[in-house]
Amino acid sequence: MAILECKALSKSYGLTKAVDSADIKIEAGRVVGLLGPNGSGKTTLIKLAAGLLSPTSGEVLIEGMAPGPETKAIVSYLSDRDYLPDWMNLNQLLDYFGDFYSDFNREKAIELSKRIGVVDNKPLKTLSKGTREKLQLVLVMSRDAKLFLLDEPIGGVDPATRDTIIDTIIKNYNPDAAVIISTHIITDIEKILDDVIFINEGKISLVESVDDIRAKHQKSVDAYFREVYKC
Repeated sequence: MAILECKALSKSYGLTKAVDSADIKIEAGRVVGLLGPNGSGKTTLIKLAAGLLSPTSGEVLIEGMAPGPETKAIVSYLSDRDYLPDWMNLNQLLDYFGDFYSDFNREKAIELSKRIGVVDNKPLKTLSKGTREKLQLVLVMSRDAKLFLLDEPIGGVDPATRDTIIDTIIKNYNPDAAVIISTHIITDIEKILDDVIFINEGKISLVESVDDIRAKHQKSVDAYFREVYKC
């Protein structure tokens, strides 16, 4: 059974279709890049899979179930926005995530926090933007979830921080789970991807493995994406 399946999935805002008849099936053990320009529908698709939005038509299934309490218990979602309260410190965040998610691995979160340099209990407002983004990712990746939905995890941070974030993603997810990474920064992320989904103006134009793209087109994913969308 696919971990994530979308069947003719659409989401409209008035006359605008943010996601237009998407058909996607993602199996366990895959790291998938959801790739598209800004405003292409990536965040809407991620939020539909996370159960934060309701489809206009079609359906989205997580392990065969429609989004609800059962699926939210096995989906770990990283927002593209910094949502951590400024007044909280690391211990308070660990307590919060531990209370909220039964699959939260506190020991893993502490270990990863040390690795990114968060070792004390200063309020989050004293941390840099990059450190806050890394910490937010650490908390999300410290769950034993089945599906990780990461919305623009490397957007707006410096190259060194990107490397740390990518390393955190690839080394700290359950191989029986699937990871979907939404991004418009393809070069830095494609080295960890198994498959890619191209989306633009709400439409899925490609669902293919990275190896097949390179073999068929003799190009990197980034170069092929630029060719397809004439970037």
